[in-house]
Amino acid sequence: MGAMTRGWLLAAAALGAVLVLGAGTAQAAEREPTGPVQPNILTAAVYSLGNPTIAPPGANDWGCKPTAAHPNPVLLSNGTTANAYENWANLSQKLANAGYCVFAGNFGGAPGSFLQTVGPIADTTKALAAFGDKILQATGAAKLDVVGHSQGGMNVRYWIKYLGGADKISRLVGLSPSNHGTDLFGLLSTLEMIPGVPAALGTVCQACNEQAVGSDFLTQLNSGGETVDGIQYTVIQTRYDDVVTPYTSAFLAQKPNVKNILLQNVCGLDFTDHLGITYDPVAQGLVLNALDPAHAKTPPCVLVPPVIS
Repeated sequence: MGAMTRGWLLAAAALGAVLVLGAGTAQAAEREPTGPVQPNILTAAVYSLGNPTIAPPGANDWGCKPTAAHPNPVLLSNGTTANAYENWANLSQKLANAGYCVFAGNFGGAPGSFLQTVGPIADTTKALAAFGDKILQATGAAKLDVVGHSQGGMNVRYWIKYLGGADKISRLVGLSPSNHGTDLFGLLSTLEMIPGVPAALGTVCQACNEQAVGSDFLTQLNSGGETVDGIQYTVIQTRYDDVVTPYTSAFLAQKPNVKNILLQNVCGLDFTDHLGITYDPVAQGLVLNALDPAHAKTPPCVLVPPVIS
């Protein structure tokens, strides 16, 4: 869901408005222009207002070749309403500094628009999967690792289940993923019962409707098993999630290939919320551990995210 709360506020303010939704594009230049590292999602959002298609730092070097130490390129999957830069303008550089080939794109919004990942989730995921195929072709890698925030940590499961992703994805790391949807502290569930509201909300954010608890989309996605053998799933969630509620709805059913991590069990003083989790240093350390468990380290319990340069 990324900045889903923002999406719902925009929807409420413009119930009659219609956005022209379509798959965003990511041109495969040798090395795409990137923006600077940001300390948090708010500064990243402000920066991307002037250049919403800029790639996050360290990402989209199409000449990058994976190393033996990190053979899988990492695809970053955006949350609802978030563009790639806004979502990943810190973690992307941290992953690149660690030796990964990192890629991120904009899908599910009008091309060039600030708001992305708001269209029908199936359509967004089809575009994301096509982008993944381009990454595999460019890098020569056999499989991808995917790190996703909110909707971006859930919709990859649609790719795995319906779009051939089971043969192309090795690891899925979800940061506050909307795996079982949200009731937004009961507000969304109430709004969904008011005649005309779901249709109006869908004109600006179809993905918001599809992430409501009990939606047809999530019911279908979670039926018949939530995970696929052979893929390693890691969910990193914060107790203070104010978008995916209850916060436990992010977690996947326990299986040997599933690891559910509550951030506060690693650092009790971490008060990161839904929007801040991709910039949180403890969560970032857990992402690195999930991608390379053989060299896992306990993340330092710090309160102020560092700026990675």
